[in-house]
Amino acid sequence: MDIVTALDFSGKVALVTGASRGIGEAIARALAERGATVVLSSRKAEELERVRSAIASDGGRAIVVPCNTGEPEQIGALFERIDAEAGRLDIVVNNAAANPYSGPVADTPEWAFDKTVAVNVKGYFLVCQHAVRRMTAARSGAIVNVASIAAFAGLPGQTVYAMTKAAVVSLTRSLAKEVGPYGVRVNAVAPGVVRTRFSEVLTENPEVAEPLRRMTALGRFGEPEEIVGAVLYLASGLASYTTGTVVVCDGGALA
Repeated sequence: MDIVTALDFSGKVALVTGASRGIGEAIARALAERGATVVLSSRKAEELERVRSAIASDGGRAIVVPCNTGEPEQIGALFERIDAEAGRLDIVVNNAAANPYSGPVADTPEWAFDKTVAVNVKGYFLVCQHAVRRMTAARSGAIVNVASIAAFAGLPGQTVYAMTKAAVVSLTRSLAKEVGPYGVRVNAVAPGVVRTRFSEVLTENPEVAEPLRRMTALGRFGEPEEIVGAVLYLASGLASYTTGTVVVCDGGALA
């Protein structure tokens, strides 16, 4: 398969959750640059409008649909808007996440546990559920779930977040087996520590950051754009025989 052709998403519709900044924004802009109509979703409309404007300035097309993926009714409304305004759905990048608490398990507030699970587990599940209903009917589609290396390696102070990302990996593998016969692929990427506002609790505290940095083979943290290539591959025809897998992008932290 010709690589340039395979990475041309013209005529495709892609949903990216958590698209207002960081990894989600980088993925959304990359998909739009390659021809996809991108549905931008996150909680804050004004931040999504900034991303939409940047995409439009580069000649791309994006649709803004604010959605808190911790709220099931908002997820339903998101997919109704996609049906009404786009009429199809080819790619889903399940990226929105929450991590409101960092610290010992013994001190974890129940509200923080509930919020993290609501977004990172139930939210991912419901987005996948709505997506596969449409994709299995069309007998085509690609879902890319954004997990984390925390699913595979212990990370003190991040136990609840790590639990939820392990659930994302399990969801990816089981769902891939279920919907594969319908021509739908489900994969995941597992970033290491990437410099974003979301990860500042890890990257901006030297006592935490330095040990994490030393764990990586490359001796540094990643940038959002460095996760994009894996997502584009998994969403494209280049990965037509790839499903149920997790691509790790961690600078060698798990090596």
